[in-house]
This record gives sequence, C-alpha cells and structure tokens, in this order.
Amino acid sequence: MRLGSHIRAAAGLAGAADSGETSMAQQNLSDEERAVLSGQLERLREEQRDLDAAIDALRGAGEGDRLQLQRLKKRKLALRDRLTQLEDALTPDIIA
Repeated sequence: MRLGSHIRAAAGLAGAADSGETSMAQQNLSDEERAVLSGQLERLREEQRDLDAAIDALRGAGEGDRLQLQRLKKRKLALRDRLTQLEDALTPDIIA
C-alpha cells in the first residue's frame, strides 16, 4: 500500500472508534452480542495495523508533515482506548 492510500485509509477512521462510549463491561452479553463485539474488535485491530503502516510510511517518506503525523498518532491512541474497552467488555469479570 502506498503512502497516500495509508494516509487516506487512516483519515477515514476518524469516527470509527468513538461510538459506544457506554460501559459494556457491566452488561451481560448474549452470544450474538459477543460475536458482534468480536467482529468490531477484529476490524479495529486491522485499522490499527493500517495506522501503523501509515505512520511508518509517512516517517519513511521524509516528507516532514509533522501535523499529519501528530494526527495519525492521536487517532492511534483513541483507537487503542476503544480496543481496550471492547476487550474489557468481552472479558468476564472475575471476582477473586
């Protein structure tokens, strides 16, 4: 994938990780809901890999667009937070 396509793919992710802010970890999830969350989790992991590739490509190109690089890194952090939320929702609470 070329630099431009990585950046366009990463820029298209702007609202993907912001949905579902409510705490799902406290809900009892059905098998169907777990399957949906697992699908979202896999999609977000793929987006995270795309962001990594876009960041690496931008750095490697030496174009020096620091603002674009900063935006991609910020987006990656938001995506990581969303991944953590979904992983927590799928992991049952264990009371020790």
